[in-house]
Amino acid sequence: MKESKNLEAIRHSFAHLLAAAVKDLYPNAKPTLGPAIENGFYYDFDFASPISEADLGAIEGKMKAILKSWQSKNADWFKGKTVSAKKAKDAFKGNEYKKELIEEIKSRKEKITLYKTGDFIDLCRGGHANKPFDLKENAFKLTSLAGAYWRGDEKNTMLTRIYGVAFENKKDLDAHLAMLEEAKARDHRKLGAELDLFVSSEIVGAGLPLFTPKGTILRSELEGYTKALRQKAGFEYVWTPHIAKDELYKKSGHWDKFEDDIFHVQSKKTDIGFIIKPMNCPHHIQIFANTPKSYKDLPIRYADTSTVYRDENTGQLQGLTRVRSITQDDSHVFCRKDQIKSEAKISQGIIKELYKNLAIEIKPTLSTHDPSQMKKYLGDKKLWAWAEKELRSLLAENGKKAEEIKGEAAFYGPKIDYIGTDSIGRKHQLATIQLDFNQPKRFNLEYINEKGKKEDVFMLHVAVLGSTERFIGILIEHFAGKFPLWLSPVQARILAVSDKFQKYGRQVLDELKEAGIRAELAEANESLGKRIRQAKNDRIPYILVVGENEQSAGTVSPENFRDGKLKEMKVTLLIKKLQKEIKEKKI
Repeated sequence: MKESKNLEAIRHSFAHLLAAAVKDLYPNAKPTLGPAIENGFYYDFDFASPISEADLGAIEGKMKAILKSWQSKNADWFKGKTVSAKKAKDAFKGNEYKKELIEEIKSRKEKITLYKTGDFIDLCRGGHANKPFDLKENAFKLTSLAGAYWRGDEKNTMLTRIYGVAFENKKDLDAHLAMLEEAKARDHRKLGAELDLFVSSEIVGAGLPLFTPKGTILRSELEGYTKALRQKAGFEYVWTPHIAKDELYKKSGHWDKFEDDIFHVQSKKTDIGFIIKPMNCPHHIQIFANTPKSYKDLPIRYADTSTVYRDENTGQLQGLTRVRSITQDDSHVFCRKDQIKSEAKISQGIIKELYKNLAIEIKPTLSTHDPSQMKKYLGDKKLWAWAEKELRSLLAENGKKAEEIKGEAAFYGPKIDYIGTDSIGRKHQLATIQLDFNQPKRFNLEYINEKGKKEDVFMLHVAVLGSTERFIGILIEHFAGKFPLWLSPVQARILAVSDKFQKYGRQVLDELKEAGIRAELAEANESLGKRIRQAKNDRIPYILVVGENEQSAGTVSPENFRDGKLKEMKVTLLIKKLQKEIKEKKI
């Protein structure tokens, strides 16, 4: 659905409506912050007594009642007024959260504005719906509760966050709610357990998933495919250890930026500080820097499928999509300045090839720096402007102007992020190509040019899958567990009509395995119909039934979840069919 420019303002207005309803029902509750977000809004509250999701219906009902009063002729509609800090604080007596925000606004020497709607007043900088009837009582719904620390800091008070979704009309809301129901059915945590792909263990730790044999096949197929694509493009694979001296990351610049997100290791045998590897790039730089380079040596392309570790907050961990152990299909290209665009094109081709074979539509965005916040980045404005122009030029060659997202660049350079749309319309940030002109300088990476003079090396960071764990979580939901044949942990299951034909089934199994097909033979201890239903529940791509006719003719009766029942065919013909489908990575 296409969203209007006013929709963010509508969602922002619904957040205020939520706060008004909560204050009416729970006079002692303290509203804090409530922004518009993708598909809706939220507001964080400090409640005197806990509430539960069972209370959302009453809050939603109160919101609808208040909305009607806001839509009356005599009601105020987000009338803004600039006030002094003292008057603003007087308006929020007993609310330390609003007072803290007021002090911050005052310290930045910005205007302090209060907005009145009906009888409700809130601290806000503006950006509301144009008129009260832009908010439709049948176009929003409260969806869930969550815990959220004040200002995102776990040292602060835990607040209650109420989430809602909002749209311009009931039709769009209903479509979104239907998508959410479909998303629940596809939840990778639920399907991951049902299909025996990965395990979470309390004694191992949150955010540290364990992959079963079937899940490991899925990982291996994905990583193997990206490895083949990279090697075809001239990437060489390297290996690096899982810990390093903290000095390495202090020099790279990561320490100052991410110290709180890094696992620290203290040795009992030395005073040297170590950390568990949070990323691969400084390690790859050390491999590159080991020997002098000339212009003839460049570009050099390193790749490394390696697990890194981030000290995530426990409350942010979620299945495979937010973990502490992150396997990156990481690569780094070391090149001359005049090779940046051509090297980025090579990685762009790899990314497009992969996602085409996963039926995920991708669209690039350009993440740039914010010139007013240069303290967040390494390097000067002039170099940033040049680097962004370089990536902008590359994207322009595709014939479409990419969306630019100000302030979302990496601290060492701008980046192209590929946003993928899954089968139920959700968007995910997936692959990335990042241009780095800072880390090479910090490590004094140079090469000798054609004239015998030293020149700076430039670096591209490229991730195709991003995080293997997160990508598998997205993929499980994208396919609803029905993986294409080339990815499926079990590609075929043989079902004998009765125990009498198990021997022939085993013969078929041996032939399939010999041909490299991942197959299994089910025990004939239940009815054929029940075993077929189980195979379908297990999302097995090909179900092969064998009985008296098949045994006599040396055939199988196949069925798959894409085409349904197929004609009976010789085992040799089936093998050729499956091998062709696997090779072509047919969806």
